[in-house]
Amino acid sequence: MMRRRQVLAGTAGVVAAQVAGPGLAQTKPVLDAGLPAGVGTSATLEALPGKKPLIKLSYRPPNYETPMGVFKDVITPNDSFFVRWHLADIPEVDGAKWALNVDGKTPLSLSLAQLKSDFTPAEIVAVCQCSGNRRGLSDPHVPGVEWGYGAMGNARWKGARLKDILAKAGVPDGTIEVQVDGADKGLLDKTPDFVKSIPLSKALDENTLIAYEMNGAQLPHFNGFPARLIVPGWTGTYWMKALTSIKPLTKPDDNFWMKAAYRVPAKLFPSVERFTSQETAANTPITEILVNSIITSHANGEKVKAGPLTVKGIAWDGGFGIRDVEVSTDGGKSWSTATLGADLGRFSFREWSFPVTARAGKLSILARASNGAGQTQVAKALFNPAGYHHNVFHHVTVDVA
Repeated sequence: MMRRRQVLAGTAGVVAAQVAGPGLAQTKPVLDAGLPAGVGTSATLEALPGKKPLIKLSYRPPNYETPMGVFKDVITPNDSFFVRWHLADIPEVDGAKWALNVDGKTPLSLSLAQLKSDFTPAEIVAVCQCSGNRRGLSDPHVPGVEWGYGAMGNARWKGARLKDILAKAGVPDGTIEVQVDGADKGLLDKTPDFVKSIPLSKALDENTLIAYEMNGAQLPHFNGFPARLIVPGWTGTYWMKALTSIKPLTKPDDNFWMKAAYRVPAKLFPSVERFTSQETAANTPITEILVNSIITSHANGEKVKAGPLTVKGIAWDGGFGIRDVEVSTDGGKSWSTATLGADLGRFSFREWSFPVTARAGKLSILARASNGAGQTQVAKALFNPAGYHHNVFHHVTVDVA
């Protein structure tokens, strides 16, 4: 649980932000157009312990969004990585005393040292994106954390493969899902514990990790220290933080966070990797990240000089690989292909750039990405009651003088 000293530390970070960087940073962040009016009133820039100022949308539980300017770098720094928790009691875990309990034919209790020494380490660059990223842009608006574009980040994760841990514990016959739990708790006894499961096939995927490092450093407290689940290509709801237990299941997990939450209407969205044991005729659990992109080089309303202009951004998806990014400067009537940057892996942000000749007046820029599965960003969001999977073309208008 965050204590008074943490609140004070966060306040100090806000003060520091006001005297740092170009000009005087404000405690009121620059927010995305289209967010509910109340967000502009309540959202502030605050720094949690170990973090630079992020856009605070709620404090208990902590939900802090990464400002758009951070995404000019393809790797998101640990101190600017977004924060998302479901439950308000987040204990300060002592890494020396922490243990990961793994059920199986031969149950295990792994210390952090054993997790690092007993299993061959693996590294992967992957995007962690909240399922509700851009929820605040839903039309009409829906309940939930009203995220803009920044409930996501891209990091280099290092840890042990989950399949190696399960192999050592022994997977019981008939296992269809693997359940994970973390250290966070609700403030009330009636609050459902945040517990998730993934299909056994996903648990045995070589890219699914129990990570103990993030960008070459230990995981920050607010991003899951001492270890968290990494499920590349799938939305962040499965990326359990501050792991405490792993449990193979022979029946579909029916806790609240699986049976009722994080579900979308059946057949509404394209999905290659399904979670069949959790599907119903009416809805299905959210799984892979949809193809998406944003413009990072310029902000809406920014003033630029006439002449040659390079528009840059990032694109990403659920791991099928970015096939291309297209840019339009005539409102979507015509599209031209951008140049893709370095490929850090199929689960990573992919940089892109496109040259534009800017003439005096307003310059409208649209970007859309397509992936190796043949999916493309959409012109209009597919509405769903939870505001998930918002992947509309990113649109920025700059003033050219």
